[in-house]
Amino acid sequence: MPRKRIYTVLLLAMTVGAIFAFSTYRYVQATPERGASAKMTPVVVAASSLDLGAALRAEDLRTINWPSEAVPTGTFSNPQELVGRGLIQPVSQNEPLLPAKLAPVGAGSGLPPMIPDGMRAVSVRVNDVIGVAGYVLPGSKVDVLVTVSPTNQSTDMTSKVILNNVTVLTAGTRIERDVEKDNKPISVSVVTLLVDPLQSEALTLASTEGKIQLALRNPLDKTMPPTPGIRPAILLGQSAAPRAAVAVGRVASRRSAPAPNLAPTVAPEPLPTIEIIRGDKRAHEVVH
Repeated sequence: MPRKRIYTVLLLAMTVGAIFAFSTYRYVQATPERGASAKMTPVVVAASSLDLGAALRAEDLRTINWPSEAVPTGTFSNPQELVGRGLIQPVSQNEPLLPAKLAPVGAGSGLPPMIPDGMRAVSVRVNDVIGVAGYVLPGSKVDVLVTVSPTNQSTDMTSKVILNNVTVLTAGTRIERDVEKDNKPISVSVVTLLVDPLQSEALTLASTEGKIQLALRNPLDKTMPPTPGIRPAILLGQSAAPRAAVAVGRVASRRSAPAPNLAPTVAPEPLPTIEIIRGDKRAHEVVH
């Protein structure tokens, strides 16, 4: 009798296990594999990191499969559509090529497609000091200062901010011929700034008649405070600063400090009183 019970329990356990295994097998077979049913779309990406102004070649591009639900708007599927077009923004490796980073069809490559309508690109020679020790990079915002004497007298030498919040298009070096040294090639640091026509005139005159300096600024800072310029006498304390400069320096303190109360204080008029004498005592009482 005990053996019969053991066999019955064993048979029942095997039956339940077989049913469970069969159900699990059917469930796994019915469940689709992850990603097997996801639709993929061919997307053209950069085969390597590319600089702005570069002309796209066939070897610069490759096509990868991208999940259709996550394809960025404006992507391309055929690399031949992009061959020959220029970049107006840098592109990282494996980054999809989007219209916002491409020059218009037929605009070519290099610097011209990067210049918006109505603007100009002006290049100026710089050194490590003028170029803010190499921190001036494409896309940086700078102010342009000039030091020049309008009368060619050292006492009239003036430093003045002439351009505010100017965008740097390119920054690098180029090869020029040194006329004084048998036309030997030399490396010259150059910064190209994006300016309007009026600013281009001021920048050209400043770089020709005086010495320019770039002042790197925070790209989020849009302020353009007026500056009167400074001369050697003011710099050395031998002359008073212009009133405009004093006003600019004091405007912050005036805004933060409370306005003084200049109204004169008037003493209240005394109330009428009477004197009362009681024996050897005197008292004053107010009459209401």
